[in-house]
Amino acid sequence: MSEMSFEELLNESMREIHPGEKITGTVISVHSDYAVLNIGYKADGIIRNYDYSREQDLDLTGVLNVGDELTVVVKKLNDGEGQVVLSRKELIQSQINERLKVLYDSNEVQHGTVTKITAGGVIVEIEPEITVFIPRSLISNKQNEDLNLYQGKEIDFIISEFNPVKNRCIGDRKRLIVAEEKRKREEALSKIHEGDIIEGTIINLMDYGAFIDLGGIDGLLHISEMGWGKIKNPKKSFNIGDKIKVLVREIKDGKISLTAKFPEENPWLLARVNYALGKVVKGKVARMVDYGAFISLDDYIDALLHISEISREKIKKPEDVLKIGQEIEAKVIDFNETEKKISLSIKALLPEPEVTEEDKEDIADVNIEEYAKKMEESAEENNK
Repeated sequence: MSEMSFEELLNESMREIHPGEKITGTVISVHSDYAVLNIGYKADGIIRNYDYSREQDLDLTGVLNVGDELTVVVKKLNDGEGQVVLSRKELIQSQINERLKVLYDSNEVQHGTVTKITAGGVIVEIEPEITVFIPRSLISNKQNEDLNLYQGKEIDFIISEFNPVKNRCIGDRKRLIVAEEKRKREEALSKIHEGDIIEGTIINLMDYGAFIDLGGIDGLLHISEMGWGKIKNPKKSFNIGDKIKVLVREIKDGKISLTAKFPEENPWLLARVNYALGKVVKGKVARMVDYGAFISLDDYIDALLHISEISREKIKKPEDVLKIGQEIEAKVIDFNETEKKISLSIKALLPEPEVTEEDKEDIADVNIEEYAKKMEESAEENNK
């Protein structure tokens, strides 16, 4: 056997390596954007800063020193200049994926810190270099929320999606929030019953009413139930944050209807006395319609003054004799507590017209029997 050349002996002593293989090398030089490693191969290995970690523009002189041992993965056997291309990032990503799979499979609530805000969501770090992306749509159940409020904040979430091939790991915080709100709602609902009187807080105002926080659950106070008086615009009568005492009127299909009309404060309880049939009352003209005017008797009760009851003389429009805000005196000629209706008459307070002697003579001159006969004959002629 012939003696082997030095090169052959050197090659014989060198290890065989393959792309994708995990190896350990020793750092022999460090630069800001790359480092060179002795990997026990016929060529040295080179690792770029973008292959060292997921941190962009990393200065390797701050994390590596000559003599450090580093475990890496072989990316390519030749970078075109005879060096082996190495990657620590791929090895780390593989380890991260293994850890994320364990967390995903556990289906447990995770806890982490928001380390970065992006246009589409937030990045949350669970453990060093173990991060999860939570999209804007899954960070909260609130719309158009300022994501910057989450920077540095510790939050709970679950891992709802994991795809190691795409290095995709999605978190969901909204699901936990919705589940917790549902739990609190059910707990609160179990403590509330129809007829209960509760002090709540106004959390939202709409044209049709207000939503009241009853302590973990909301109820609707419709505009028609905001009090015995008339409310035209809830936003002008109440403010968000106001405390308000309400009565639970109805609970149906998990929805709570409220009222601020307390029975003992019902103005119609006194109305039957204050505005009894035949009583003379005072009020102010609140509004007018074609058929009459509505008179405000107090802060809660209006009464109708029909156009035929304004005067003994025939009038075409209420505006001809009345003005908004005008105080009038009238007699109650109808009181209907069931339908909450009161009718008034000014005419009933006016003196009866005097009957003159001439009027009496005109009446006496009329032959009633003859007049009735003529009317009967006229009707027969019309029917022919």
